[in-house]
Amino acid sequence: MGQIVAPVGANKKKTIVGRGKASKGRTSGRGHDGQNSRSGGGTRPGFEGGQMPLYRRIARKGFSNHPFKVIYEPVSLEQISIYFKDGDTVDNETLKEKKIIKGKNVKAKILANGEIDKKVIVVGLRLSENAAEKIKAAGGEIQ
Repeated sequence: MGQIVAPVGANKKKTIVGRGKASKGRTSGRGHDGQNSRSGGGTRPGFEGGQMPLYRRIARKGFSNHPFKVIYEPVSLEQISIYFKDGDTVDNETLKEKKIIKGKNVKAKILANGEIDKKVIVVGLRLSENAAEKIKAAGGEIQ
């Protein structure tokens, strides 16, 4: 009592093939003839039957800037007017705190979708020209 027991059928013994009639018998699930039916037979990983393998077809030279790529996530003025109050500063940290943008190397770009009626201070973010005009018209600042 109080012992953990595996459900019936959970622990099965592995079938060892090629050990007489009792163990699957005859071809032991390996088909009839050929390289893969023999003991020690088979090909190495990545072998494509003589075709030039994928790992040799793809170039290994050069430099990729991908690890340093900066991703800009669009943020609309409508979102800013919903999540921020008058006089709040809008920057990457506050946008991440309010979960408007997510991710490690993600930065925001403010786009002019929607209207804004609050005086917010935008610090260190990219903006579209129309978004900058709308923020200034509402009495906000851009630094």
